[in-house]
Amino acid sequence: MSKKNDKAQQEDPQNETVNTVEDPQTEAPQNTDSQSDSSGSDLDKVKQERDEIRDKYLRMMAEFENFKKRNVRERMELLNTAAQDTLTALLPVIDDFDRALNLTEEQRNSPAFQDGIQLVYQKLTNTLKQRGLEVMDTNGQDFDPELHEALTEIPAPTADLKGKIVDTIERGYTLKGKIIRHAKVVTGK
Repeated sequence: MSKKNDKAQQEDPQNETVNTVEDPQTEAPQNTDSQSDSSGSDLDKVKQERDEIRDKYLRMMAEFENFKKRNVRERMELLNTAAQDTLTALLPVIDDFDRALNLTEEQRNSPAFQDGIQLVYQKLTNTLKQRGLEVMDTNGQDFDPELHEALTEIPAPTADLKGKIVDTIERGYTLKGKIIRHAKVVTGK
């Protein structure tokens, strides 16, 4: 039978595969005990390596999931306590207002009370400036829709105020360069 296969292969040179049919009467080589033991131990080693790799993979995935959860938890804590420094700095200002509210009517009408309120206001603005809060300067500036919100437009009192901000209804603020509130203004036309 092998002669037929050889002839078929010679006639068809493009046929690269060789089909061999074994005679059922021919005995297949028998594995010896040493061969089966070595292949069995090789299989056990491969299975053990596979189990180790799977275990490492599962541990890494669990560690990564724990990292993600810890990261989310830390971000939430940061958001919850982010304003703590600012609020702690504002507590003395609140204490000053509490003292002012506890004054008698006669003390509130005195010029010293007005001076005290002005001092508390300055303390508040200085504390906020230290935290990065800046007031936008708007009066007399050119109107910029990126920075200002026009509430109304009135005839300009002078020619040089046309297209400029005539009055500020609410001041705008930036926090470390980022606008947190647009200034509400009146523009001249």
